[in-house]
Amino acid sequence: MNRLPVIDISPLYQDTAAGWQAVATQIDHACREWGFFYIKGHPISAERTEHLLSSAHTCVALPDDEKLRIDITQTRHHRGYGAVATEQLDPNRPSDLKETFDMGLHLPDEHPHVMAEKPLRGPNRHPDLPGWQLLMETHYSDMQALAQTLLRAMTLALGIDRDFFDQRFEEPVSVLRIIHYPPRETASCSEQQGAGAHTDYGCVTLLYQDAAGGLQVRNVQGEWIDAPPIDGTFVVNLGDMMARWSNDRYVSTPHRVISPLGVNRYSMPFFAEPHPDTAIECLPGCQDVNNPAKYPPTTCAEFLLSRFADTYAYRRELEAS
Repeated sequence: MNRLPVIDISPLYQDTAAGWQAVATQIDHACREWGFFYIKGHPISAERTEHLLSSAHTCVALPDDEKLRIDITQTRHHRGYGAVATEQLDPNRPSDLKETFDMGLHLPDEHPHVMAEKPLRGPNRHPDLPGWQLLMETHYSDMQALAQTLLRAMTLALGIDRDFFDQRFEEPVSVLRIIHYPPRETASCSEQQGAGAHTDYGCVTLLYQDAAGGLQVRNVQGEWIDAPPIDGTFVVNLGDMMARWSNDRYVSTPHRVISPLGVNRYSMPFFAEPHPDTAIECLPGCQDVNNPAKYPPTTCAEFLLSRFADTYAYRRELEAS
């Protein structure tokens, strides 16, 4: 088990029962064995990803003081720019060698949920770049649609209603993130990684990565294997919410990024996460007398906030204030 599977999801756009079932079976196997797989045959164009990558380069090149005008640590709803070492995914290593931009579903300041200070709700905070906001919001919408198509295929394998996830992804707290990993030689010490070993928090993650490489996944034998870039694909992995929903039938797999030497690395993950009030509890078909539910019920917001507090010092300070 040293190569992640590549699944052609184009049958999900042809609306034939046999095609959907074939893809669902492949996804089910990958989710049980790996928690990671590649997808091809999706509708996101190469021109789109090139446009996003070019825009990401432009954003990263902005002066620090301009990027810090939208400092993520100055918000309650976790949007904007995160400087190098803002995030610490592996508590046993130094903070991560990366800078980030996070956006989600835009809700203006006058929205009732924002005025009520509901968690993770608020306006996006964009850099002042021509065309950036429209590009990012269009891509966010398209990635949400792609994620929900994958989730509909998973309902076939999990034996639940086809619209189970669609109902729970109304006004989601999904996040589109742009990540820049500086070259490894810029690290503060030899122990600093691009992204320390971690599992993702949410439901499912779809990752575009550039040609630099560096993503590694831990297999069932505990070995770290490379997940290299493959043209025209996204890397898909399951997060902790899906593991809780499926009672660990589907695996939330540890992964990390080893920053490459001599080159900058860019990636664009989309973290698909449901409405914040969504109950995260064991699905009916994933438990029985011999396999009871392993996790207590929680909500999306409660779970995400607890994981943010583990990862970001500013979130711990916010919770304490």
